Amino acid sequence: RGHGPCEYAGSGGCGEDSSVIITLPECSAFSDIPEEALAKVLSYLTLIPRTRQPGVKFIIILDRRLDTWASIKTALARIASLCFSQAIESFAVMVKDIAQMLQAFGTELAETQLSEECSAIEFLLLSHTEKYRRLKVQLNETLKCRESSHFPLIDYCWSLITVLLTDMEMAFDGFFDKHHLKLQQYLQLLRYEHSFQEVNFTNMLLFLTALCVFQEEMSRAQVLILHGHQLAAGLHYAMALIIQRCNELRHQCDTLTSALNTKHNSLIQIFFMHQELAQRWCDDGAYLLANQQVDKFQSKEGAQAALRGIEKFQEAAPLLLGAGEDVSVQALIQSRRNCLRKLANKHVRPIQLVAPRPENPPRAKSPLFSPKHGMWQCNINFGSSYPQYFSAMNGTDLLKRHVMKELIETERIYVEELLAVLLGYRAEMDNPSLAPLLPTSLRNKRDVLFGNLPDIYNFHSSVFLQDLESCMESPEAVGACFLERKDHFHLYECYCQNKPRSDSLWRQFSDCLFFQECQKKLEHKLALDSYLLKPVQRLTKYQLLLKELLKYSSGCERVSELQGALEAMLDLLKSVNDSMHQIAITGYEGDLSNLGRVLMQGSFSVWISHKKGPTRVKELARFKPMQRHLFLHEHALLFCKRREEHGENADKTPSYSFKHCLKMSAVGITENVKGDVKKFEIWYSGREEVYVIQSPTVEVKIAWLNEIRKILTNQQKQLKGLNTFPMIKCHYYSCTSTLSNV
Repeated sequence: RGHGPCEYAGSGGCGEDSSVIITLPECSAFSDIPEEALAKVLSYLTLIPRTRQPGVKFIIILDRRLDTWASIKTALARIASLCFSQAIESFAVMVKDIAQMLQAFGTELAETQLSEECSAIEFLLLSHTEKYRRLKVQLNETLKCRESSHFPLIDYCWSLITVLLTDMEMAFDGFFDKHHLKLQQYLQLLRYEHSFQEVNFTNMLLFLTALCVFQEEMSRAQVLILHGHQLAAGLHYAMALIIQRCNELRHQCDTLTSALNTKHNSLIQIFFMHQELAQRWCDDGAYLLANQQVDKFQSKEGAQAALRGIEKFQEAAPLLLGAGEDVSVQALIQSRRNCLRKLANKHVRPIQLVAPRPENPPRAKSPLFSPKHGMWQCNINFGSSYPQYFSAMNGTDLLKRHVMKELIETERIYVEELLAVLLGYRAEMDNPSLAPLLPTSLRNKRDVLFGNLPDIYNFHSSVFLQDLESCMESPEAVGACFLERKDHFHLYECYCQNKPRSDSLWRQFSDCLFFQECQKKLEHKLALDSYLLKPVQRLTKYQLLLKELLKYSSGCERVSELQGALEAMLDLLKSVNDSMHQIAITGYEGDLSNLGRVLMQGSFSVWISHKKGPTRVKELARFKPMQRHLFLHEHALLFCKRREEHGENADKTPSYSFKHCLKMSAVGITENVKGDVKKFEIWYSGREEVYVIQSPTVEVKIAWLNEIRKILTNQQKQLKGLNTFPMIKCHYYSCTSTLSNV
């Protein structure tokens, strides 16, 4: 009968947890049963219980009472191996089904058509998330189905399938996270576009003549711009579109603001015109009251005629009077009208006219309301009844606001240009794709070409631009901004000192393909050197705008701050100019920075005499003066000789050959020299060396003497606090005593 189940196996009862018992009776040929037959027997015996009760467990009893332990262990291992093999096959089928479901869901996500309705995208987010959660539950349940065995090969198969399933889960999670993020960003974009369409600036411009209040819409636009920048900062996939929308909103805001300002200025002019008409009406009304003949009021006809004149005059009253408070002239006219109305309606008996007293002339004119004397008083009373805002908004204020607006707008353009240079040129020097176009000798000279331009940009974009924008409503306060930040402007000294090196480097590499490619990307019409000149040009622009603002601010409270800011900018320009000359000094063996800041510099005629023994002998009997360029530092005075190169390739900036140096701690001065008011003396080490300096003008001489005097005075103050070093102290007193005797 073969190896059938009736011969070799029989099923029994139930064990714990309703487990079905399968009994395999004694069979001496058990080891000879083929694997396929044994698998069919076990499948047959477990099929019906599993059909009736899914998830049921089985207990196998192997009857081997007549066999040895070795035979029993072999039989048990064979049955266990067969059971686990079936479990692995079943688990593999489950994994395959899961993989097919994941693939189908991924295809569904990839082929999903995105609607332009926010509600549809929200539904997609919910439905896809729900399907994702269900698949995750199935994945976790499948992973829990793994069983452990004592067979290494079976455990290895389990591990392979489990690793495969884990990798599928990780890939699925990553794909869904990207898809979910894209849907969320798409929903944000739809909402942003919807809000963008709701901000309708076109209709606002059309209804601008109705003077509607657009502040709420402007605020919404500003919030929308801020939200767009936040989306772009979050690396939104539609960053280019969002930035484009932000730029459109900003342009429309600027257009609307400009239109509102134009309308505001027009209304101010119209208000002034109506105010002038009202003032004229007051003058005419006062003159009318003063010139009415009081004696004619005694008759009914005279009172009615005067009443008709006043009523006709009131009909021509400007509309502005009805919108403001009653003024004195309007009250007088109304009072006269009421009196005349009573007289015109009163029936009086005929009476005899009596001549008036001489002290009360019948046609007396009040000097207060006469056209010759009364106009100014009437104007003062009338103007006091209106808001101070309109009286203060005169032409000067508008001019100041115009200058301030120009300062802020040009500052914004300046910051944008600096950023374009830093990103479009300086940062591109590190771009690997442009490395073949960049000369090798230029790669490590980025700081030479651009100097401290990043520091200048950071100061203006993060600090100074915000300071200027806060002064838009009060232009006079901009002086305090310049004074508060004047130390930061010394960044320009470093930049200008590096400018000759930068220009030389640019002339050497201006034709390279790297700069041409960067200029093409930026769509600049001018080359890089034009933009590297912007900081120098901006520095001169500040003092011009401050001069213009100061011209319109005479008499205001903060004019002293504006004057101080202008002087600070002029001093900065002078300091920058002096430092540009300082870097051209050659031959000095020390560090020029140790000498302090350059306070003055200029060319002079110099005579030098040395004291040898009791007599003073002029050096080499020199009667012709030497031409020297002097640099006055905080701690030293340098004598240099100016040298200029000639030729086509010569540098336009002159150089200065160092000759000698005088320490300011050992210097004294004599302010006046006989024979020439432009000369003064600088003597050194107790008049061991005397330098006669001839200035180009008296004004230059006075300026130099003032600066030297300040240095010597500061030294004296410092020495008073130090009671040591008696030799230096005594020598300095000799310097100051000479100053006091001159």
